[in-house]
Amino acid sequence: MSKIVFITGASKGFGKLWAEALLQRGDKVAATARNISALADLKEKYGDQILPLKLDVNNREETFEVAEKIEKHFGGIDVLVNNAGYGLFGTTEETTEQQAREQMETNFFGSLWVAQAVLPIMRKQKSGHIIQVSSFLGLTTLPLLGIYNASKFAVEGLIETIGTETAHLGIKTTLIEPNGYATDWAGTSAFQTSADISDYNPVRESFSEATNSQDIWGNPEATVQPFLDIIDTQNPPQRLLFGKIAYHSIHEIYTNRLKDIENWKEVSIKAHGA
Repeated sequence: MSKIVFITGASKGFGKLWAEALLQRGDKVAATARNISALADLKEKYGDQILPLKLDVNNREETFEVAEKIEKHFGGIDVLVNNAGYGLFGTTEETTEQQAREQMETNFFGSLWVAQAVLPIMRKQKSGHIIQVSSFLGLTTLPLLGIYNASKFAVEGLIETIGTETAHLGIKTTLIEPNGYATDWAGTSAFQTSADISDYNPVRESFSEATNSQDIWGNPEATVQPFLDIIDTQNPPQRLLFGKIAYHSIHEIYTNRLKDIENWKEVSIKAHGA
């Protein structure tokens, strides 16, 4: 049975790749982007199967208007793929107030506004699945991505909470947590802070060396079937890491965290009081 899927940030990267995969198998897709001309090829190829809509996720009012248009056009929304977002590279100290606010505005508040816009529709249906594209950097951190890390940590808490609030209504949530992939996320789609504090040059050099290895970047095409599997399963995971770097990094980090928790168990319990 075909599904009605609403994808944000569908003009390129994961968004466009996954939108076409859904269209190829017969699903109906509402694909949104700031510039919908990037979706013209999909519209020409798939016709009425796709509904391209202009959306700036930073505009809360617009997100509600778009959700209403999708419901009216297709009759509902089975799946939301909250994919819009971007990376901000630079040390925390070098980040300006405007850069920090804009990063949180899109990555966190944009995800919140879209989720709030679809929840009334899903509540009415008594069904739905919110898939949030997060990052393995919502579970750990890398230097030079401090505000991006923070935005994804915030998104993780948001979507997990929504899942606990809506499970009894038949609404499910899943956080997809990719490592770096060979999309333009770290290229033209990314923003840079001004690198003018020389004390951080060793950190920048180390980061550059580590990220120059081609082996750390996943193949975007390899995500298509896992993405479709998440949509199709009756019991989707609350979280799913995408990529071997994400898996090995998070496995090691959580193993060490559990050790620390156990090593300091008595102190933790003592801190509770009587």
